[in-house]
Amino acid sequence: MAGSRKAFWDAMVRFDRRKLAPVMAARNAVGMAIPLAAGLLFGNAAGGVLAATGALNVAFSDGYDPYLRRGRRMLAAAIFVSLAVFAGRYFAHDHALAISLEAGCAFLAGLMAATGQSAADMSAMTLVALIVFSASPAPLGKAASSGVLALAGGLVQTALSLAMWPIHRYGPESGALAALYAELARSAAESTPATESPPATEPVVIARQALAGLAGDRSVDAERYAALFSQAERIRLGLLTLHRLRTRVARDAGGEAEARFLEEWLRIASRTLDSIARSLRDRTTVAKREPEFPELPQWPESQDPALAAMRRDMSWQLEAIAGQVRSALDLTGHVSRAGAEAFARREAEKPWGLRVAGALATLQANLTFQSAACRHGIRLAVCVTLADFLARSMGWQRGYWAAMTVAIVLKPDFTATYTRGVQRLAGTFAGLGVATALVHVLSPSQGVQAVLITSFFFAMRWAGPANYGMLVSALSALVVFLFALGGVPAAEVIAARAVNTVAGGVIALTAYGVWPTWEHTRIAESLAALFDGYREYLQAVCEAFLQPGLEQSEEFAERISRARQAGRLARTNLEAAALRLSAEPGVDPARVTAIGIILANSHRFIHAAMALEAGLFTSRPVQPRDAFRDFANGVDATLYFLSAYLRGSSVEPGDLPDLRAVHSRLIHSGDSRVDRYALVNIETDRITNSLNSLALETLHWVGSSP
Repeated sequence: MAGSRKAFWDAMVRFDRRKLAPVMAARNAVGMAIPLAAGLLFGNAAGGVLAATGALNVAFSDGYDPYLRRGRRMLAAAIFVSLAVFAGRYFAHDHALAISLEAGCAFLAGLMAATGQSAADMSAMTLVALIVFSASPAPLGKAASSGVLALAGGLVQTALSLAMWPIHRYGPESGALAALYAELARSAAESTPATESPPATEPVVIARQALAGLAGDRSVDAERYAALFSQAERIRLGLLTLHRLRTRVARDAGGEAEARFLEEWLRIASRTLDSIARSLRDRTTVAKREPEFPELPQWPESQDPALAAMRRDMSWQLEAIAGQVRSALDLTGHVSRAGAEAFARREAEKPWGLRVAGALATLQANLTFQSAACRHGIRLAVCVTLADFLARSMGWQRGYWAAMTVAIVLKPDFTATYTRGVQRLAGTFAGLGVATALVHVLSPSQGVQAVLITSFFFAMRWAGPANYGMLVSALSALVVFLFALGGVPAAEVIAARAVNTVAGGVIALTAYGVWPTWEHTRIAESLAALFDGYREYLQAVCEAFLQPGLEQSEEFAERISRARQAGRLARTNLEAAALRLSAEPGVDPARVTAIGIILANSHRFIHAAMALEAGLFTSRPVQPRDAFRDFANGVDATLYFLSAYLRGSSVEPGDLPDLRAVHSRLIHSGDSRVDRYALVNIETDRITNSLNSLALETLHWVGSSP
C-alpha cells in the first residue's frame, strides 16, 4: 500500500521536462491569437472566440512528426471539431436527441482508443466540442456559421504548424541508438579481450534508459526505435560469440582459413553497422541495399569433431547476425522523415483489410465486450450521459462542464483516471483563483483579455504535456477570459466551472472505482492471446502456399477474415493493456519497456506475415517446397510454446525450434529466381528474425516477473 501511495503521488507531481514544447506552444499561441485579433479588428468578438475555440481544439493534434502525417491529422481534427460545433448547436433544441448524440460520440471516442493515441485524442476533443456547444442552441444558419468559424480557426492552426520546419521529436532516443550502433560497429572490427567487460555495455544501458521514456507510446516511430534496440542487443551477443569463435578456431583447432573468413565478414558487418549509426545520428536515409556479406564457403570435411562443431556454430551465428543486420537496416531506412513518409504512402496503398493500423477494420474487431476499448467506450458513454442528464435536470448553469469533465478525466486505466481527476480538481481551482485575482486587479479590456488568453494558452501547450495539473490550471484561467471576451461575466463563469468540475470529477472517479481494470494480473494472458491470434493467421496463410489455388476459395476468404479479426482484437487489447500497465502503481518501468519492445517485434512479425498473404495474389503459384512446410511448422510450434509459457507451462529456450537453421534449409531449396520462392525467402527471413527476438524477449520478460 505504501508503494502504491508513493507511485500515485509521483504520478501526481511528476514534471517531465523532456515533454516541454516551447516551439510548438509558440506557434499554437499564435494560432489562437490570430482569430482573436481578427474578431476584435472586425468588431465581432464572439466570432473570434468561436474561431479561437476551433484553433484551441486542433492544437492538441499538433506534433513534431512528418508534415504529411501531421497535416492529415490536424485537417481531420479541424473538420471533426467544426462538425461537432455545428451538430451541437443545431441539435441542442431537442435535449433527448442532444444527449443521445453525445452518448454515441462518447462510445466512439472510447472505442477509438483501440486505433492509437492520436485518434483517441482527436475523438476526445470532438466529444468535448460537441458537449460544450450542445448548451448553445441555434438555428441552421447560425449553427452552420459557427461550424465554419471553428473550421477557419482550425485551418489557421494547421497552416502555422505546416509552415514551420518540424523539430525531431525523438532526438535523445535516436542519439542513444546511434551511439550504440557505432559502438557495435567498433566492436565488430575489434575483438574484446575476455578479461574486459562485454562490448557496448555502457551504450546499451544508456539506450535502454532513453527508450524507457517511450513506454506507452504506440506511434510507428517509437516502435521502430524499440525494435532497433532489440536488434542491437541480439547483434551485440552474436558479435561477442563470433569473436570468441574466431579466437578458438585459430588457436585450438587450427582453423586459420575460418578465422580469416570471419575477420573479413566482421569488417563488412562493421561498415554496415556504422552506416546505421550515421543514419540514426543524421536522420538521413540509408541506401536500401543488402549488406554484401560473402556466402559461407563449403568447408572440407574435418575429422576433428571440435572444429566441425565450431563451424556449425559459426554458420548459425553468421546467418542469424546477417538477418538481424538486414532488419536493423530496414528499420533505419524508415526512421528518416523521407523514409517514414514513404512507409506511410505504401501502407495507404494497401487494401484496408491488409493494413495493420486500418482504423475501420480495427474498430470492427473491437465491437465486442471482450475488447478493453469497447468496455471503456461503454463506461464513457454511460458517464457522459449521466452527467449531462443530471446537469440539465437540475438546471445547473453551464452544466455541460460536468459532462466535459467526465470526457476528459475518464481514461481506460485506473491510475490515469484518478490522477487526472485529482489534478483536474486541483488545477481547476488554482486556475480559477488566478483568473479571479486578475479580474479584480486588472479589470481587463477586450484587448488585454485577448493577450491573457494567448498567454495562458502558451503556458498550457508549453508546460501542459509535462504535468496535467499545470495544463488544467492554465486552461481554467483561459476559459474564464475566453467567455468574458464573448460577453459572459467572469464571476458567472468562475462559479459555474467550479461546481460542474467537481460534479463531473466525482462521477468519473466513482464510475472507475465501481468498474476498475487492473492490468498487471492480465497482461500475460493478453500477450498469449496475441500469439494465438497471429498463429491462427499465419497457419491460414501457410496452408494457402502449401495448397496452391486455396487462396481463391470462399473457405480461405472466410478463415483469413476471422483470423485477421482475432489478430486485430488481440493486438489492440495488448496495446491498451500495455498503456494501462505503464500507469499502474508499483509496476517496474523496465517491464513496461520490455512489453513495448515485444510489441514492436510482434508488429514486424505480422507485417512480414501480411506480406506473405499479399504475395499469394501477386505471384504465380509453384510447387510448394517441403522446407517451407518445415518452416511453417517451426513457426507454429514457437508461437504455441510461447503462449503456453505465458500461461504458466514450463518451457526452456532449448524447447523452441531452431528457426534460423530451418530457414537456412528453406532458402537453399528451390530456385530463388522464381518470384514466389524469392518472396517467401525474403519474408520468412523477416519472420525468423522478429520471432526469434520475440521469443528471447518473452522468455526474459516472464522469467523476470516478480
